[in-house]
Amino acid sequence: MSDFEKIISFLREYDGPDVRLMEVCGTHTGAIARNGIPSMLSPHIHLISGPGCPVCVTVTAVIDRLVELAEKENTVVLTFGDLIRVKGTTKSLADAKADGGHVEMVYSPLDTVRMAQQDPSREYVFAAIGFETTTPVYAMVLQEAIEKNIHNLKLLTSLKTMPNVIRWVCENGGNIDGFIAPGHVSVITGSRAYEELSQEFQIPFVVAGFEGPQLLATIYALTGMRGHAGVRNLYREAVTPEGNPAAQEMVNRYFEPSDASWRGMGTIAGSGMTLRKEYAQYDAGSYGLDEDHMPAGCSCASVLTGKISPVQCPLFGRSCTPDNAHGACMVSTEGSCYNYFISGRKD
Repeated sequence: MSDFEKIISFLREYDGPDVRLMEVCGTHTGAIARNGIPSMLSPHIHLISGPGCPVCVTVTAVIDRLVELAEKENTVVLTFGDLIRVKGTTKSLADAKADGGHVEMVYSPLDTVRMAQQDPSREYVFAAIGFETTTPVYAMVLQEAIEKNIHNLKLLTSLKTMPNVIRWVCENGGNIDGFIAPGHVSVITGSRAYEELSQEFQIPFVVAGFEGPQLLATIYALTGMRGHAGVRNLYREAVTPEGNPAAQEMVNRYFEPSDASWRGMGTIAGSGMTLRKEYAQYDAGSYGLDEDHMPAGCSCASVLTGKISPVQCPLFGRSCTPDNAHGACMVSTEGSCYNYFISGRKD
């Protein structure tokens, strides 16, 4: 029997204490669903999707501000695909566009600089949403706009960082026995970013890649480490202990740590990044966007923090589906509700 076959056998036949493992990366959530990993596990091993989908944790006040900007004359909102369908208090960016608002999807953040440069008669606002993975790219956008003396491009930021939201989950009843640490984020932050949390809560972290065998090896490692602190890196081809210093320097040049509002979790101290004051002229009104209005009956807040699984939400699969999403977790392809729905997962 090969080592991989031994891992699969162990995970399928595990009969020890129940283990609750949280992946805090939306791409991991998708990979777990795509590879059918839940069906390979013992009923004593529970996978919980955490607050690692950037669209899912964006509060409605941010969407409302983007809709307001899109409906202004001579203002164009630029965004990635998933965000366009997330509803704010009353409408989404897709609704705003249908009503005559100016909304365009982009595939590369640097396209925003080209668009603003080619059309100086209008103001372009880029919805800069994301975690440590994408923040360096937004810094590059800002740097290029400054170097090219472009003044009609601004950022509406809702930028989050991982460590403090993981601490929030640990302190607020998540009952997590181990974390599948986010692969893309860890490329930037490095695996050392989890050492303090691991020691503080005596919980193991394992950095994982995105292939099925890597994820199974990660679950195997975390199950064996249950009840003990420690950080392991199983994604060494991309992640180092110290991360990417050049990307970290780029981010720190243009952004600074701040408090941030998370859907269903409120404001978490030190869990965000905002533009430094010297670059305030490039901000499209990102400050003070804290209000969040969950749709009636939506349980996204409890799903994001691991208190319930998506199928326990009363709207799941009934009035809330990918074609008619009530909450952001069903909109985004990285959302836990979306991935439960498309994979037919029942736990």
